[in-house]
Formats: sequence, C-alpha cells, structure tokens
Amino acid sequence: MESSRFLTSTMKSMTLHRRWRIFGILATVTFICNVHTTTAVDIPLEVEQLPTITAQSPSSLIAFPFDESYPMTCEAKGNPMPEFRWMKNGQEFDPSSDPRLMKEDDSGTFVIPNNGNLTEYQGTYLCYASNKLGTATSREIEFIVPHVPKFPKETLDPVVVEEGQPFTLKCDPPKGIPPLQIYWMTINLQHIEQDERVSMSLDGDLYFSHAVEKDSRRDYCCFAAFPRIRTIVQKTAMSVVVNTKKSHGLSPEVANAILQRRPLLMTPSGVRTEKRLVRGDDMKLECIPEGFPTPQVEWLKIGYELPSRAKLESHGKLLIVPNIEQEDSGKYRCKAKNRLGEVVHYFAVTVEEPPEWLSEPESQLSMIGSDVLIKCSASGTPQPAITWRVNGLPLHEAPAANRKVFDDTIILHNAKASDSAVYQCQASNPHGTLLANANIMVMNLPPMILTTQGEDYTAVEGRGVVMHCNVFSSPPSTITWSKDDSSGSLVGPRFTVHDNGSLEIYTTEKEDTGQYTCYAKNTEGSSAIEASLYVTDATRITAAPEDQQILVGTTAQFSCLAEYDKSFSNDFELLWEKDDMNIGLNYTENSRFFVEDGILQIVNVSHRDQGVYKCVGRTSVDQDTASALLMVLDVPDAPEHLVLSEHKTKSVKLKWTPGDNHNSSITEFIIQYEESQWEPGNWKELLRVPGNHISSVLKLHGHVDYRFRVAAVNGVGRGRPSEPTERYKTPPTAPDKNPENIKIEGHLPHEMDINWEPLLPIEHNGPGLEYIVSYRRQDLEDDWKEHTVKRHSFVVKKTPTFVPYEIKIQTRNNQGWGPEPRVVTGYSGEDSFFWTCPQESNTVPSAAPEDVAVVVMNSSAVKVSWTRVNKDKLHGHLGGYRINWWRLRSLLDLKKSHGHKQTLTLPGDRNHAIVPKLQPFSEYSLIVMTFNNRGNGPGSHPVNFKTPEGVPEKNPVFKVTDTQKHTVSLAWAPPSEPNGILTGYLLAYQLINNTEEVGQLQSIDISKPDTTKWTLRDLEPLSKYKFHLRSCTRVGCGPNISEESTTTLEASLASIHGGISNQGWFIGLLCAIALLTLIVLIACFVNRNKGGKYSVKEKEDLHPDVESQGMNDDTFCEYSDNDEKPLKGSHPSLSREIKAGDSGDSLVDYAEEDTHFNEDGSFIGEYAGRKEKRMSSEMKAAAQSPA
Repeated sequence: MESSRFLTSTMKSMTLHRRWRIFGILATVTFICNVHTTTAVDIPLEVEQLPTITAQSPSSLIAFPFDESYPMTCEAKGNPMPEFRWMKNGQEFDPSSDPRLMKEDDSGTFVIPNNGNLTEYQGTYLCYASNKLGTATSREIEFIVPHVPKFPKETLDPVVVEEGQPFTLKCDPPKGIPPLQIYWMTINLQHIEQDERVSMSLDGDLYFSHAVEKDSRRDYCCFAAFPRIRTIVQKTAMSVVVNTKKSHGLSPEVANAILQRRPLLMTPSGVRTEKRLVRGDDMKLECIPEGFPTPQVEWLKIGYELPSRAKLESHGKLLIVPNIEQEDSGKYRCKAKNRLGEVVHYFAVTVEEPPEWLSEPESQLSMIGSDVLIKCSASGTPQPAITWRVNGLPLHEAPAANRKVFDDTIILHNAKASDSAVYQCQASNPHGTLLANANIMVMNLPPMILTTQGEDYTAVEGRGVVMHCNVFSSPPSTITWSKDDSSGSLVGPRFTVHDNGSLEIYTTEKEDTGQYTCYAKNTEGSSAIEASLYVTDATRITAAPEDQQILVGTTAQFSCLAEYDKSFSNDFELLWEKDDMNIGLNYTENSRFFVEDGILQIVNVSHRDQGVYKCVGRTSVDQDTASALLMVLDVPDAPEHLVLSEHKTKSVKLKWTPGDNHNSSITEFIIQYEESQWEPGNWKELLRVPGNHISSVLKLHGHVDYRFRVAAVNGVGRGRPSEPTERYKTPPTAPDKNPENIKIEGHLPHEMDINWEPLLPIEHNGPGLEYIVSYRRQDLEDDWKEHTVKRHSFVVKKTPTFVPYEIKIQTRNNQGWGPEPRVVTGYSGEDSFFWTCPQESNTVPSAAPEDVAVVVMNSSAVKVSWTRVNKDKLHGHLGGYRINWWRLRSLLDLKKSHGHKQTLTLPGDRNHAIVPKLQPFSEYSLIVMTFNNRGNGPGSHPVNFKTPEGVPEKNPVFKVTDTQKHTVSLAWAPPSEPNGILTGYLLAYQLINNTEEVGQLQSIDISKPDTTKWTLRDLEPLSKYKFHLRSCTRVGCGPNISEESTTTLEASLASIHGGISNQGWFIGLLCAIALLTLIVLIACFVNRNKGGKYSVKEKEDLHPDVESQGMNDDTFCEYSDNDEKPLKGSHPSLSREIKAGDSGDSLVDYAEEDTHFNEDGSFIGEYAGRKEKRMSSEMKAAAQSPA
C-alpha cells in the first residue's frame, strides 16, 4: 500500500495523458496482485444478482406465410426477478399494449400471430431484462415479413439476331428470401438444353455464344423459385428470331457457312474482377465466351495449383471451390480459346471473415475494493469494431470515475458494490455482429452452503466416493472436512478437497463409515453442514457365464451368480443384456427367452441370437458384469454366383462364392450334376473338393447335356445346394474307359462264360457303343481271337477243361476306339462243378488259417486276424473265410457251457475282420476256416478271449407297489444281463403334472446292488410323478426304464398302521392289551368250570338271549369291540398286521426260485396263490389255537 501511495503522489506531477497511462499500468499491476479476489462463477439464485439472458430469438426471424405464429423470445434469470422491455427500430415498444400479441407472464417473450397484416411488425427488435442491480440486453432481432416476389408485367420485343452472332436473354429475377433458383424452360415446361454454346450465368441470364437456326422460338421462359417461401414465379415468354443467310437468297454453300471469329467474353466484362467472399461460403467464378468455333474455357490459379476441392461445371465455364478458406485467396485466371485466338480474365479473390471471439467477456464475482478487468477482443476480416455498453447504455451515458477503457479492456479500480452492472461488448464488421453480456458482481458475502444438510452417501469398499459441499461466498471460502466430531482435517493420499468444496475419497475402507462435517470460512464468517457415509461390500460376479457354441434350433443356457452387500437385499437385481441392450419384457413375451434365478435360457436358438450376452449384478451404488459369447452353429448357406468358364471338349471350370459357414469352417464342397437325356431331374455326386477351394475343373463325358450345383459341408452337416448353373452340352468323343469287373466262369465243361459290367449310358461318350472281346490261351503261344458284341457277355465254346486264358475287352463308338484294355486271366469250365482244379475237384480246402489272433476293441466287438491259406491247399477257387464263435460263460458265472454258435462269412481273400455284437463281460471261444465251392475247410485252433465290462441291460421289472399322500414305494428286479459287476442303481424322479412345466429332475444314487425296493418321501400330495431307473456297473449305467404314479390326497389306514406300528408306545400298548386278554381268558376258564354248579347257567341254557345265540365253546369269551368283527386268534392277527405295515406287499417276500413274471413285468401264478395260501393257513392256525 505504501508503494501504491508513492506511485499515486508521483502521478500528480505528470500530464493528463501520462497520468492515465501510468494509471493503466498501476491498475493492471493491482489486478494481478488481487486476481484471487475475482472469479468467474455461477451465482446461485438465492443470492441477489444481475439479470442474465437465458433464451432469445435468432438474429433473423422470417415470417413465412405457412407458419401459424412467430415467437419473439426473450427469457432471463436474476434476483430480483428481471423485468422486460422492448425496443423496435430504436423506439420503445410495449407488446402488452397490442391486443393482437400474445404475452406470457414473468417473461419477455411475446408471440406475433399470423392472422392479419404482418408488415406493421417488420423491424429490428431489442430486448432489455432489468432489475435493481442492472440490465442485460439481447442481440438485435430482425423480424422480416417477406413479400411475394413477382416479375413485372411487360411486353417484350422479339430478339432478332443474325445467324452466327452472340446474344443474351435477360432474366432479372425479383428479390426475395434466399436461396434463389432460376430455370429456363419452354411454355410446356421443357428445359432449354444447355451445352458449350448455350449456358446460364450465375445471375440467371441465358447466353448464346453464337446463334443457330434452331434457336428461333417464341417461348423462352425464365422461372424464379424461392423454396423457403414455397414460391415459383414466371417471367413473360421471350421470342428469338435468327436470320439465316438462306433468307437473303444466297447459295446453299454460302448460306451454310457461319463466319468464324476469335473468342470474346460475354461475361464478365473487362480484364479483372475483384471478389470479396466470406470464409465458409462457396466460391463461384464464371467466364462465358462467345465466338465460332465455340471457345473452350481453361482455369488456373496464378502461382499455385487449383485447390483440390475445385470442380468445373457448365461445360467448364463455371469454377466452384466449396467452403473456401483463407488459403484459397489469390489471383485466378480464365482463358477462352478457339483456333482463331484466345481471351483471358483475372479474378482477384479476397477471403474475409465474420467476427469471432478471441476473448469473450466473462461474468465475474469480485470483492469490494478489488480491481476488476473486463476484456473483450475479436478477430475477423476486416478487423471488427468493439463497442461497449453498460446496462444497455453507451459508456458515456453512464459515467463512472473509477472506470477506464483501454482499447479492448475495461478496468474498474477499487470496485464498490454499486459498480455491479451488466457490461455488453459488441464486435462488428460487414459480415456479422457478436454480442456478449458480462455480469460484474461486486460484493462481500459470508459462506453460503448450498448442499442440503444431512445428506446420506453410500460407497463401495475399494472404490471412490464424492461428498458434496457447494459453497458460495465472497471472498472465496477455505473449506475443510472432518470425521466423527474430530477437530482435525482429513488429510492423506486417499482424501482430496476439490475447489468446489467436494470431498473425494479415492479408495474407501470399511472404517470410513461415519459422520462427516464440511466447514467453510472466509473473512465475512463461516458455515458448516454434516453428511453420513456408509461403506458397503462390492457387488461381485462369482460364477460368470461361459462362452457357448450352440446348434441352431436347440436351447442355450447361461448361468450367473453374484454376491452383494446384505443391506441391498431389496434393491439388488440380476439382469441380462445382449450386445449392450437389455433383455427385457419384449424378449420374454416371444416365449423364447426365459430368465429365472440367474439363469438365462434361450429356446429354439436362431442366427439372430448370436452375440455377446452380459450378466449384470446391480445395486443402487455399484454393479459388476461378466460376458459370454454365444455362437450359433448351423450347416453352411448355399454357395452363390456359380460361373462356368474354360469350356473344353471333356472338361469345364466351375467357380462359386461360399455362403456363410455359421461359425463352423467348411470342410468340403460337394459338386453334383444332372443330365437331361437318361435321368433328367436326378442329381448325382460328381466331385468333392476341400473346403478352402472355390473352383474346380470338372472332368466330363462326351455327348451329355450337363447342369451343376454345389453344396457345402461343415462340422454340423451338409447345407442346402446352390441354384443350378446354365446347361453345358459336351460334343461326342471316343470312349475313355473299358468295361470293369470282368468275370470268367465255367458253368459247363468245355465252355468259358465272359461277363462284365457294362458302361453306363453317360459313359458312352456318343452313339454306336460296342465291345471288342479278345481272348487266347495263356499256356500256349496263340493268336488273339476277337469278337464284336453289343451286349455285356460272351461265351467261348469248345475249350479245354480248367485251363487259363487271357482276356481283354475294348470299347468303341462312332467317334473311335476306347483306351488300350488291360489283360485279365481266367479259367475255362471244370469237369463237374464250378471253380475247382481238375486234379482235386472233389475236395474242400485241406488247411486251416494259422496265427489266429484276437484284439479286444470294446465290450461288444473284437478284431480277428489270421494268416492266409496257401493256394495249393484251397483245391479250387477261394470262396472266402468263415469265423465261428461261441459264448462259453458270463464272467459272473464259474461254470462254462457251450453256447449257441454264431458265424460271420467273409467272401474273398482277406486276413482280418471285426466280430460285432458280443455280450460284454463274457468268455468266448473262436475258430477261423476257409471255404471253396465244395464247402468249408478245417477250423483253426480255438482261441479263447474275454470281453470287458459294459453297461447293464434294462431292468425287466420296475413297479410302483404303494402310493400315499407324501410317499411312493417302488420295487424292481435286477437286470437279466448285468454285463459286469453290478455296483448299484440310479433312481430319478420328477413332477409331471399335466402342464407344460416339468419339475426339476431329482436323482438318488443307490450304492447297494442287492437293493430291489425303495420308498420316496416328502412328495407333493395329489401330484403325478415319473420315475426312472437305471442299473449301473463300473463302466456306466444302462438304458432307462420308467414308471408313472400319482400320490393320494390322504394317507390310507394301512399306512397309518404301518406308521404307528414302529412306535414304542404302541408296542407297549399292544403288550398291555395282550396281558389283559390273557387274564380275561383265565377268568373265563375258571368261571366255565364253575358254571354247572349254578342255576343261572341252567337258566341261560333254557332261555338263551340274543347276544348269546350262535356262541359255542370255541368262541366263548373271545375279545371283540363294537367297531370290528371278532378276531380269530388275536396274536396271529396282530402279527400279520405288523408285518403288513412293515413291508407292504414287498416283491422280496415273493421273489423265490419259483416266482414268475408276465411279459409286462407283473407277477403271475405264485404271487396270488402264495398269498392266499399264507392267509388261509394263518386263519386256520388261529381257529385251531386252544383257548
């Protein structure tokens, strides 16, 4: 401050100009020193503040006739609430005084309706928003009422021109709302054709470089279109008359000659044009020449190449550079030339710019006594002029002693509260105007905390959290945070207090839970608020979905499990997304997407279901995600774009484009053909090529009309074939193959039958196919004998018995011979049978195969190999080999038995074979023999082998023996062929009520193989269940057998008895009853012995009452009650009841050696007989037991 006083006293001795210059330097220094007291801030509305314009109309508002109304918008905020006023063309304008205008309360906006003459509202408007602190202004808004453009009504004289001379048709369109579009057409709306000779200029005039006879017409019309107002207007039609030399009576040669002349420019005029354009506009330069021959126009930029964006239109007469920049400025030249000469024109292009802010003035909040600097600068070409206003008034109309202006900067020295105002800065040049309002607030204010007291925050452990403390004050406050009534501030690398007062904790811990206090203080006072923080456990995906490859049409299932904080029990959700879009109700409604308990199930998967599926576990404060890719597999799509090329006599090249492989690489392509002569419509396979090929050369037969198609194969299967190609017919050629599978047989002595497989019709390669059969004896040097036949057999007669011959067969058609045939050897007929040697014609093979070996492949198949029998031991032609085998025993049995023999016949010469369909876990014996036409040779030495364990066969019996309200009892019989050592059973069941929903499959692993019954408990009452049983060995479990049953509504009496008969109290009760019964019986016995001594007995004998009728000595004094019939023998009855309750009708009670079963698994014979026999014997025993 001392230095400031010294400088101030020094300035008094200087000139006025010098004094203000030094003051500017001082003010700038003071501002830099006090910069911390001035901030650009958004002042809350709770604080008194200057008005701020929040919404305003654009600078140009056009009243289009098809709009219903035109809002003149002006909205502002402030405290106190601003009041609005308008200026129109520099005069006060009150919208509320005009009843036609619609005005809104507490708003500066008014609406001009389109219901009358709008011209009176045309003008420039300015809105002022004011309160007691200052005034903000809007930009100038020009309200434009467009008039309907019209061409003037006029009578136009015809344009008369000599043939070969240039002429121009003027359009002179009316003014209107841009853009303007001009068209030249005839009266029938046919466009006037434009070319190198005829062109329209940028101003709409139509230029003809030289007139020709066809230019004569009376309907040249200029149309002007104004699309923004949806208007098109037409000028009066113009007439052109071209005087030709024919009309002057000249000879045809002279009349047809047009006088040639060098080029001249019809537009622009002169040699140089100045062009001033605005950056961002399109630059359009045109040169329209006249002359004959029609001149050509060339363009260049002096000293530079034309911009890369440049393009030529109107047959080279128009140069367009869109969206020009400063670098496009410069000198351009157009040159028009023909063979007689040339003409040039230069364009000096200057690119100017509308104003742009370099430093836009900002609203500021400053302390009382500080220096305030307001800067406003803008760029543009030409340089914009800066105009200052305060509260909407020029600075000279609102003077202030402490306010100084330096070019683009205003300085308020030692600002007071009364210096608060709205400063307007306007930057203008010919291409536009910018306006900015800067609210300058000068005030001192204690801290005002705008954040609500007692906010609750929730954070996730290990993640960050921000607790807010929004403070407004002047000067700015110092803000500190503390925790749980601690006086110390929170410090450390995990804590940061931001400039806006918010506290950020970067990595929260459980110990961060608690009460926090934000304390704000400045020179004017202090304030504080409290907030609570609760740190929760993070949400975490514990079981993420896995990538899947699914066949199209099947079901895909993703599962996802998540952990989350228990406090979010009612606020946690597990969601699914596909390709970052929620799978919501729309997916569920189509009955293919089902979401339940973290499981997403997609039924009948289609190709569009392929994508990335994301599981989202979400609470109100955090979430965790896990993604999985679903790839849908399918057979390949049909190949496309089949093309035939390189057509040759017996080949053609086929190319194709593979279809989509649907996520499974194509392994091969199958090429098929169809011919139209022998089997039309029947497609046959021609060739297979690897999946990485897209073309193949096809070898073809002659004289065939082909079509081709291609199908692709991948790991899923074979896809649909492609569309067929066009037909290709090959020319006839000589055969390219001879017959195959030639058979030489001797059915009769002294004859040799030769048969062969004939060529297929497609293999004839042309008409006239026949076979040339040649033969000769092999053991003699003999000449070939030939015969020509058309069938596929030939008999050679009068041959020696069983001697070798050489035979060959060659094909021939009308085009020529087939290839040289190969020679085969055969034998003539035998004496009395087929295919035996003459010297041993009545014997079977005399040797057996040796080195027989067996290799076990699996539980039901083995590979057998042997050494072939020598030919001299066959005694004729080899018929083949036979393998005979027997099952000796199951490896569960010690006793061997010779089972049923099984045989496998193998024709031809071979030394190995696969023996299938063996019984697992068994011992077998096997021999191998050979055979010829006379029969089997001797068998080889037997080879014993054992098959490994397999899975058991299906259980022959699986029954429901009892159903109750909550239980079902099951019984079964072991498998007849366990095929190994039985390890137990796999029992499964599920609810199958008559609905589409099926209950979850429950499984019970029964590890005791001797178990043949089981009771399932805790079932739903009156519900239908399905039960499945499979027997298991160490290898696995066998086929499934199932049964269904429905539980009852109430428990049966037998079940109740069975339930209580195992209770101790009930057994004790029965013992007590038995003891009492014994005592009663003894008493009755004593009383009976005394009965003859009393007259009462006699009276009873003479007068028996109803209750005593029917009683005899056997039934006297037996125990009974009112609800049940007298029991014959209490103990046997009680014993039988307990037994029934224990086991029910268990299969085990009847599964003795003579037990039989029906084919459906039910008991017959002994079941009913044994039960009845047992019951009758028990009844009989009870009746005969002594009292």
